[in-house]
Amino acid sequence: MKSAELDKLARRHGISPTRPSPDNREVAISGETKSKILSALKIDVPGTADPENSGLPREPKPAAKKIARSFLPDFLSNTRVWGISLQLYELRSARNWGIGDFEDLSDMADLAGSLGADFIGLTPLHAPFLADPDRCSPYEPSSRQHLNPLYIAVDRLPGFACSPELERQLASLRQTDLVDYAGVAEIKLRVLRDLWPVWRQRSLIDEAYDPADFDAFVVQGGNSLRLHALFECLSFSMVERGAGAGWQRWPADFQRFDSAAVAEFERGHVDDVGFHMWLQWLAHRQLMQAADRARTAGMRIGLYLDLAVGEAVDGSATWSEPDTYLAKATIGSPPDPFAVDGQDWHLAGYLPSAIAAGEISPFRRMVSAAMRYAGAIRIDHAAALRRLFLVPSGSRPDGGAYVRYPQDRLLQILAEVSAEHRCLVIGEDLGLIPKGLQDDLAAAHILSYRILSYEQDEKGFKPADVYPVLALACISTHDHQTLAGWWRGADIQARYDHGIVPPDLTEKHLEDRKRERRYLKAALKAAGLDLPARLASEQTLRELTVSAYRFIARTPSLLVAVRLADLTDEKRPTNVPGTSVSYPNWKPKLTVLLDDLMSSPLLKSVTAAMREERPQE
Repeated sequence: MKSAELDKLARRHGISPTRPSPDNREVAISGETKSKILSALKIDVPGTADPENSGLPREPKPAAKKIARSFLPDFLSNTRVWGISLQLYELRSARNWGIGDFEDLSDMADLAGSLGADFIGLTPLHAPFLADPDRCSPYEPSSRQHLNPLYIAVDRLPGFACSPELERQLASLRQTDLVDYAGVAEIKLRVLRDLWPVWRQRSLIDEAYDPADFDAFVVQGGNSLRLHALFECLSFSMVERGAGAGWQRWPADFQRFDSAAVAEFERGHVDDVGFHMWLQWLAHRQLMQAADRARTAGMRIGLYLDLAVGEAVDGSATWSEPDTYLAKATIGSPPDPFAVDGQDWHLAGYLPSAIAAGEISPFRRMVSAAMRYAGAIRIDHAAALRRLFLVPSGSRPDGGAYVRYPQDRLLQILAEVSAEHRCLVIGEDLGLIPKGLQDDLAAAHILSYRILSYEQDEKGFKPADVYPVLALACISTHDHQTLAGWWRGADIQARYDHGIVPPDLTEKHLEDRKRERRYLKAALKAAGLDLPARLASEQTLRELTVSAYRFIARTPSLLVAVRLADLTDEKRPTNVPGTSVSYPNWKPKLTVLLDDLMSSPLLKSVTAAMREERPQE
């Protein structure tokens, strides 16, 4: 194909002709990259399909357009609220099984509600690879349409009885400082297997776990639920054979859900498929109960759930719906000053032509799956509503390109589903954001996501009063150190220790941090918040944390999230971006038991400050 024809085909299918570079130049996308991306989009490169019939997103029209608005609760028109953000797995309790669970979430809802919080923010609860529990990143799930059964509170199920030996094993799991995902999965699934045949015979029933509700859940879940359960069964079987939990390593005749081999396997494992559907129902029931507890505790928003930007390339979702996902390309990010080679997140994304297609589109199903439990959802990497940076298989990230997505249709779906579920929407609009997207999100009533350390310009930290109203403000997220850790430069040291940033750049970052500390102190003092002369001891850093939370509480932003790790003064970060094996990402537990949280002076001080600055009205 001639270069001009290739360029025309690439433009027709939403491939940007350039990408940014670390030094803010626009770099032309090569013909080879365009061909690979077109192939990933499942476009016949030599062809010249009629763009009017392609089903793909069109070039945006310059004329003014009406943007669909997502749901905003009426009470937010005259008040600002706050909540607590956490990772469910990190919660410790005297009764859980070595991992925070839905009963812990319910207890946390009671506590947060009593403190005046209006929501609990959570990292994704998406379904992982049960057959490979150490693949534990909530942002690389097997499926975003299903839940993580490891969060089931097994001891709350009818018919459960604990033995001395089981209690000994559970005590061992509770004592670890890192979640032992393999150990947790082995024990939970073993006990649940024992309960399944008893429950199936309908001999152990209570109001909360009505068999008729399970039957209705299976009917409503349809093929999506059945295929996810079937995938889980196959995944366990393939791990036993040494093929691995992800389908890309399976024998060829099992790599498609509609093959004869898979159909034969399903006929021989009907009960196992039923068991995995039952796990999804149990998770569903207990998450619903947690959402109810949050509302009963007085939280006006309740649960705030997170949506990952993509799924594992070899998980349940891509196996079950291969025609919905990109082929031979993964989601990433172009080169920038902090990742000069770019990033490949190794995540599967929806095809632009499929994401919003059909009466019940993949995007609609995904957001509905979260909103059914939530008063708010957060869309990770909100830039994906307009574009994704795709890295062709076998290429480095600098060989990728941006591809356009049907933004107007996705915003329309968000508006419709959020109104149906009365669920507000937050867009994580950080990093490389396309021009005008934040304005479009604001017009769509999608809240911006503002992190204190990012809200700086050449003059220093921005004053509280310039934060947008339609926003969630916070000190940090799961990808950051606590505020005390940031002050000490622990994030900079971690990037150096794990080989992410070279020594010369580390020295520069340390010098920059000295300036940032001065700027933060100046911003807090300008806001009338007193600080000790020297911020070095544990006590003075706690005072800094309280003042910083007062600062963001005074912003006009409708929501403020208080990170639980700040309140328990955690030294170990949740996640160190850029690491995979050198740091135990998504495993550290809190150092304080759920039952002992109220004994934390920092929790008392920060939550008291939030009630003063943002009283419930």
